[in-house]
Amino acid sequence: MAHSAGHLIVKQLTASGIERVYSVPGESFLDVLDGLYDSDITNVVARHEGGAAFMALAEGRLTGKPGIALVTRGPGAANAQIAIHTAYQDQTPLVLMIGLVPVADRNRESFQEFDPHAWFGSTAKKVVILDDADSAAELVDDALFTAASGRPGPVVIGLPEDVLTHLTEQEPVRPRPAASPAPGTAQMAELKALLDRAERPLFVLGGDGWRDGTGPALAEWAAAAHVPVTTDFRAYDAIPHASSSYVGSLGYGRSDALARRFDEADLLVFVGAVRSDVLSDGYRIGFGATTVVVSPDASLLGHSGRVDLQIVSTPANFVPLLPPRAGALTDWCSEARDEHLEFRTPSAHEDSGVDLYQAMKVLEETTRGEAVVTYGAGNHAIWAGRYLTHELPNSLVAPRNGAMGVGVPAAVASALIFPERTVVTVAGDGCFMMNGQELATAVGYGAKVHAIVVDNGCFATIREHQEAHYPDRPSGTHLTNPDFAALGRAYGLHGETVRTTEEFAPALNRALASSTGSVIHVITDPETRAPSTS
Repeated sequence: MAHSAGHLIVKQLTASGIERVYSVPGESFLDVLDGLYDSDITNVVARHEGGAAFMALAEGRLTGKPGIALVTRGPGAANAQIAIHTAYQDQTPLVLMIGLVPVADRNRESFQEFDPHAWFGSTAKKVVILDDADSAAELVDDALFTAASGRPGPVVIGLPEDVLTHLTEQEPVRPRPAASPAPGTAQMAELKALLDRAERPLFVLGGDGWRDGTGPALAEWAAAAHVPVTTDFRAYDAIPHASSSYVGSLGYGRSDALARRFDEADLLVFVGAVRSDVLSDGYRIGFGATTVVVSPDASLLGHSGRVDLQIVSTPANFVPLLPPRAGALTDWCSEARDEHLEFRTPSAHEDSGVDLYQAMKVLEETTRGEAVVTYGAGNHAIWAGRYLTHELPNSLVAPRNGAMGVGVPAAVASALIFPERTVVTVAGDGCFMMNGQELATAVGYGAKVHAIVVDNGCFATIREHQEAHYPDRPSGTHLTNPDFAALGRAYGLHGETVRTTEEFAPALNRALASSTGSVIHVITDPETRAPSTS
């Protein structure tokens, strides 16, 4: 039976188990939109292509299946490009489909024309163009397979407007499963020998492969072996934080004590992570130890420094094969754990406005590590990363590449994926305004999102750098903000403004009890920066 290439694309997505796509409509891919009309796939229509693509990023992060975003040519593709860079550096599976000019209009500077290979070639795993309607199903299947295989990442598919309407008698193909490499017996024996000899081992977890029971199983092994476990920047939900072996996270906002232990370790075992820039304080610490890297990426893209043992494996296949460790390391592990617990215990401060130490303590005690938490980039994210715990897998979406504007759209997708869970986005005033309009999308699709907007009237991270390098000369970092609570109410959400620390807890309780979702506008001291790392 003949159907259009655009309809075949939708049929292939359906055959691959895709439940949602995120889009901003464009005339360049009308036939795909028409195919979605009769499908079981929910088309979540966002208000900005960056928001749609960040929603797809969250879908990939939380489910392991590539998130799908559909945008139009030229300007639409440009707006979505931020999520491609994020997915590439964050190792998150994502497929971006972009409508293109008709084939006959190529290379003529036609309306909204651009070169997908030139734009995305350095930040996507693969860029392909649909030039033959008969290959539509295979092209989509290959994109999904590539995005999820090895080191996960983004794939871009260009969809010429005219080719989408061409008829084909091809049917969906059988989806190819992503490879799931596992360790060899000899490799695990070598790892056991390294573990048994080590006096100061440290596991470093990262990536997106910590679903189901993988993190809890690693925590159980580490507790029995008295081996401390840390996580990469914004991979905080890889392991339950209640584990006696969890000692905090590396990267921006890490404790000085953990950085010293990372640098003093005599054996580093990276699982799903690599020794990268942020994790190693700009390639300055953690380079002297014997190094084991466990990753599905055989090329170890982004890893710096020595590799004494490489194990090509997913975390899910590696963790069950971990051998028992001989010897005791109780002091090395317990002291690191104590340092972490002290570091993440908030203290009271006499700042004007809301004390973020106490606000994060209230939020933690209320959600108890079970909420899905999202945030973008900025000093507000350091507070959430330090003081909010994660006891469940798939409970954090935050950009490891430092992209602003992720929090709200990621929260929308999170609430659609997990409608039974509490979803909280902690947003800075600058970060919120980049994609805060996606609260309209949340309301439109019944996604219950709670936004806590930290308002200090500036781009605080940059202001902090200015204060260090150009004291008394703030420039280009001031913000003029709206009434965020009133903005939330305008979207149909519960909205409150909190000006004192004492007001925060009752406001949070009222917000979480609302049936629609909420916005809490938290006024903080303009001089408040990130918490100290000491």
